[in-house]
Amino acid sequence: MNIFLTILSILISWAIADAQEIKPLLYHTETGQVTFVSDAPLELITAESKELKGAVDADKLTFAFQVDVRSLKGFNSPLQQEHFYENYIESEKFPVASFSGKIIEKVDFQTPGSMVVRAKGILKVHGVEQERIINCSLNIKEQSFEVTSEFVVPLSDHNITIPRLVFQKIAEEIKVTIKAELFPRERK
Repeated sequence: MNIFLTILSILISWAIADAQEIKPLLYHTETGQVTFVSDAPLELITAESKELKGAVDADKLTFAFQVDVRSLKGFNSPLQQEHFYENYIESEKFPVASFSGKIIEKVDFQTPGSMVVRAKGILKVHGVEQERIINCSLNIKEQSFEVTSEFVVPLSDHNITIPRLVFQKIAEEIKVTIKAELFPRERK
């Protein structure tokens, strides 16, 4: 009987030690990539930022991402970039675009593998909030995970108007692509 109790206590202590190693994690990034494409009849416009910031709470399956819209670079000319900042996105009034909410599917961030999940939350662009469900691909690795997503943002959903003069040069829907690798950081 003593041997049984000794073995049981050793197994319990190992289980407790293992459980203590799995701490609640917050995954984060400061260098995610956002690309947007406007494919209009008369012009293709592409801009990109490598300053997407975000965090995912692995326990609660919640997330928050944001990008400073002035970090978007590319465009076809400096004048086009200036018009984007000042006339369309109004970056002085609305400097940040964001998406925050909850992952719908259960995710085990401790087990490597790939999966597609739905992220439900509030997409805020140009100061206008819209509830969205966005499909995301997760590639979970040993010490991090990658998230990628591609979705469409109708400009009218966010009160961004296109002047008649350039309506054939700016698409009514913008294709947005996200790619980021998030690394764990223990909560304090």
